[in-house]
Amino acid sequence: MKRLFLNALVIAGLGLAFTSCKNNNNEAEMAEAKDTATAQADASEFKVDTATSVIEWQGEKPTGTHTGTIKVAEGTFKANDSVIESGTFVIDMNSIEVTDLDGDKKADLEAHLKGTVEGKEGDFFNVTKYPQATFEVTGITEEEGQQMLQGNLTIKEETKNIAFPVNITKDGENIQITSEEFTIDRTKWNVNYGSKSVFDGLGDKFINDEIELKINLKAKKA
Repeated sequence: MKRLFLNALVIAGLGLAFTSCKNNNNEAEMAEAKDTATAQADASEFKVDTATSVIEWQGEKPTGTHTGTIKVAEGTFKANDSVIESGTFVIDMNSIEVTDLDGDKKADLEAHLKGTVEGKEGDFFNVTKYPQATFEVTGITEEEGQQMLQGNLTIKEETKNIAFPVNITKDGENIQITSEEFTIDRTKWNVNYGSKSVFDGLGDKFINDEIELKINLKAKKA
């Protein structure tokens, strides 16, 4: 009887641990594309400062991790106080940069990610064909005291709606939007290279489907 009780405790503990891991992996909530949001007439317009705004990324594989940045080409949104009501952000895919490597290794990985290597254009982002990605705001909600920014993310002409946690602060005529770290499944946007969920027989030579992102946007009242 004691052994059965202990086994039940172990199983319950494992189930709780699994649930905790699943709930804390920061994966963005995902859905099909939604209608974009419309701001109220009295909302103020803000323009993104592209020189100080950046998206940080991290990708992983069994042999290591790579980190980098992507620049925001342009962006405007409308807000009342610190509540974002609508907006569109354009991401410059040609600006993909690797920050954990130097020299030829850095240049080679950047070229592979951008798709500027002959014969490997479609492995990742193929920036010649798809030079921009976009994020269009569809709404903002609050879950357990945490603001969640929702929007249609379009990469390689594939659009999915995602929601992720953000902190929004207003200082005079300036607004800063900083996301928590969150992940997206790249294969949902047809970025399939090295994915075990798409290709068989990769062994340990695969790349995780999840890309971790952290968004830092600074904007000033137009």
